[in-house]
Amino acid sequence: MSIKTITGFHAIEEYLRSIGEGDSSKKTGDKKASAGGATATAGTGSSLASFELFYSAAGPRVKKIIAQAEKSGVKCSKVQDSKLDELVAGMPEALREHRGVVLVAELRGAAENDARVSFDAFVAQAAKKPNNELSVVVVLDSVTDPHNVGAIIRSCDQFGADLVVLPERRGAKDSEVIARSSAGANAWVPVAVVPNLVRAVEALKNAGYWVYGADAGGITVADTRFTGKVVIIMGSEGSGMGRLLEKECDAVVSIPTCGKLDSLNVSVAAGILLYEIRRQNM
Repeated sequence: MSIKTITGFHAIEEYLRSIGEGDSSKKTGDKKASAGGATATAGTGSSLASFELFYSAAGPRVKKIIAQAEKSGVKCSKVQDSKLDELVAGMPEALREHRGVVLVAELRGAAENDARVSFDAFVAQAAKKPNNELSVVVVLDSVTDPHNVGAIIRSCDQFGADLVVLPERRGAKDSEVIARSSAGANAWVPVAVVPNLVRAVEALKNAGYWVYGADAGGITVADTRFTGKVVIIMGSEGSGMGRLLEKECDAVVSIPTCGKLDSLNVSVAAGILLYEIRRQNM
């Protein structure tokens, strides 16, 4: 069991939406009360979480959030600013600006990992789908900045990626920063954490995926046709993707640039690639 504290209007709204407006697997039919408010699932149909919304201000945006929480059966408590300051005290400094409202989630089991899913189960389902049916998986290799991971997850939500794959080691760990940076998209985008990225990519290839690594020395995305099942591998800005992962790529692609710097921020590059894949398949 763990406690997740969520700040930021967008992030809170998306978490509440995942409770109240998701499919039936994302909420319980039983609204029985708990110490933390209503009981509902958090990004997964198998584990329960209890939520409580704390607020001190009551401006238009906060009122909208309160109404959304109440509609979802989440307990709402009006408190002093000092209570909100206390709730966010243990968070990274960049996330402590609560703006008068904080969502606290008491998570149990797999719900602690937001929308995390079983990688093996995803691959088994994907293997049953036609190879010409669009499916996009983003693999992050040694992307250790949680702000970048969060921003990539947000782009995955906007451009319809089916899965984000993260390594158990050499990856971003701060889930609160990821949640804030993703504007709450981590409550929606499936994420799988695997012990070995190379084996994960091999499994995806066996399920019919074509694998594209992102690197400045690759062919341009304008000359690449993305169809069917697609894996995009994004490496760290410093060293790029690992050598063994690069060997698994069917092609290495790049984004043409004209600036004086030698590369784009990894989250920006991921967003451009995801947009291009979606554009080609509209």
